[in-house]
Amino acid sequence: LELVPKLPGQRLAQVLGQGRCREQDRKEQASSHVTSSWHAGLPRLAHGEPASRTRRPSMPRFAANLSMMFNEHAFLDRFARAAACGFKGVEFLFPYDFPVDEVAGALHGAGLSQALFNLPPGDWAAGERGMACLPGREKELMEGVEKALRYAEALRCPTLHMMAGIPPAGLPREQQEATFAANLAEVAKACEPLGITVVIEPINQRDMPGYFLSYQDQ
Repeated sequence: LELVPKLPGQRLAQVLGQGRCREQDRKEQASSHVTSSWHAGLPRLAHGEPASRTRRPSMPRFAANLSMMFNEHAFLDRFARAAACGFKGVEFLFPYDFPVDEVAGALHGAGLSQALFNLPPGDWAAGERGMACLPGREKELMEGVEKALRYAEALRCPTLHMMAGIPPAGLPREQQEATFAANLAEVAKACEPLGITVVIEPINQRDMPGYFLSYQDQ
């Protein structure tokens, strides 16, 4: 998009490299002293109409996180509750305590789409929060990817989150980074045939102390 400055008596600027016909230019020259003032500074689309007149902002689409919402209901019942509240999509942390066909049935039966869920995180109860930065856990990580892909395929989920993990004290930062980068590449490669996008998420140190990935600039 290009901002169009106020240019009284002159043809308005070309937008996105697409010129207009001379007849349109002549008409606009006569009226530009009126219209350019009102439209000054507005982004314009390729056909020349002000974006504010031709494109309405779309409403954000929210996915209900079923690990955090509707906790008064059993997990598999939360899908219907989310749909009843008007949600079209859901996400959750982990589905692995439930058979894949039961989760898929609850999701599709409620007419919902699955936005995202996490790869297996390791031993969550023991405090693990992923394995991607941990040397020596590569085999376990990829076994988790295989399990996650079975769920993702049944749920028609387009996105998986790979948790980075909490490295042990004394592990050199350079080794953490190299392990994380190599694992991210391998996980993405494994997900590519199904068209699934792998995402990573910085998590603040207050909510998850010691987590490897905490800042966007990492």
